[in-house]
Amino acid sequence: MTATTNSYPGVPEFAQENFAIDNLQDEIRVDRLCSDFLRTFYLNQVERCGLGPEQASALAYGADYFLREFIIPDRRENIFQLAPGRVRQFAGNWYIVKTLEPNMKELQGILEGVRAFYEYCQSSGKVSAELLTEIGRDCADLDFYAARIESFWAIEGDGFQSWNRACGIEG
Repeated sequence: MTATTNSYPGVPEFAQENFAIDNLQDEIRVDRLCSDFLRTFYLNQVERCGLGPEQASALAYGADYFLREFIIPDRRENIFQLAPGRVRQFAGNWYIVKTLEPNMKELQGILEGVRAFYEYCQSSGKVSAELLTEIGRDCADLDFYAARIESFWAIEGDGFQSWNRACGIEG
């Protein structure tokens, strides 16, 4: 992957307002724009942070999964203006319910990518330090997510509603 003038976060196309989603056309446009922005993240990890391509790719994959499977199509939110608790909802509920074999190894890799991506966004002036702090805290709560996965597999009868309320994705 080669850096180009358009591959840096300061270019106008990556302005926060361009990531707003009001309809299906916006969702499609934002998905593509997010993919482009994730390339800048990947390049930053390789060129500026000194990570190897495989490690940078793993981080980009984690962020990509969170953003392009959950935030954009499911929540229809601006990736730079997440509602409070979105990472927790994703990792403690959505990922578990939507994944055939939810497991901590995969989830931990995704969360490492999410954390690294939002560190990049904060250093690029795209998100506040407060949002980064919240995301970092939620990404680090691995014991909670492990317990959620374990309790999901233990659900019996009509126990799903109670399990879901503990970390639902409403709102």
